[in-house]
Amino acid sequence: MLVMDDVRQSYVDLRDPTYLDFEYVQYFASVLATLPPGPLAVTQLGGGGLTVPRYLQADRPGSSQIVFEPDTELTELVRTHLPLPREHRIRIRPVEGRAGLAELAEASADVVVLDAYADGRVPATLTTLEFFTDVSRVLRGDGLFLANLVDEPGLRYLGRVLAGLRAVFGELVLVSSHDVLKGRRFGNVVLAASSVPLDVDEVRRQIARQPFPAGVRDDAELASRYRTARPWTDADSSPSPEPSRDGWRIR
Repeated sequence: MLVMDDVRQSYVDLRDPTYLDFEYVQYFASVLATLPPGPLAVTQLGGGGLTVPRYLQADRPGSSQIVFEPDTELTELVRTHLPLPREHRIRIRPVEGRAGLAELAEASADVVVLDAYADGRVPATLTTLEFFTDVSRVLRGDGLFLANLVDEPGLRYLGRVLAGLRAVFGELVLVSSHDVLKGRRFGNVVLAASSVPLDVDEVRRQIARQPFPAGVRDDAELASRYRTARPWTDADSSPSPEPSRDGWRIR
């Protein structure tokens, strides 16, 4: 278990990299399972314990992966105590995610994963309209963007993130626990975005196989609820809400 900023950040099982302890990582896996079989070209912003890259290495052997993790001490700690499997194709670059993404070639990734936190919050620069535009540039035409975000009851921060994603991609799916979706507590939300239709029915089937119940919201539901939200921009941005230490927060 990797703990950073007093927050449980990653869980790794070296004997079985397909074991996913955190619910949001299970949601990632559920969405990824809807893609055609075979290796993927994946770019991840935020490394942590490298749980998702390890999972993809095991589940889709041969996948080429770039991970942007600016914390070199963390990377060295993970490499020492949680060594990567042999013959992996995971390249870790000591660069902040947005700067690293800007250096990648157009249409070079099948999947871009955002799972980056600083002091327990998603940096403001990683949820703006301009950032999503660059993500779209790096993705192939049918590529998938996956993001692990957090919000508090009311999901107002998330509404603005969704507005930016809709402006760039057009097709969205949201996955989270029922408690978070009903506004009962602060928690993680996984967003999937693409320029091509997402198989929402298959996402629901995959989520139903996970050990803990979760809700799936399709694009029509999200558009109806957040129709007046404005995207975050580089000139008007904010990090995600400060985490609640006990996991619960009243509106």
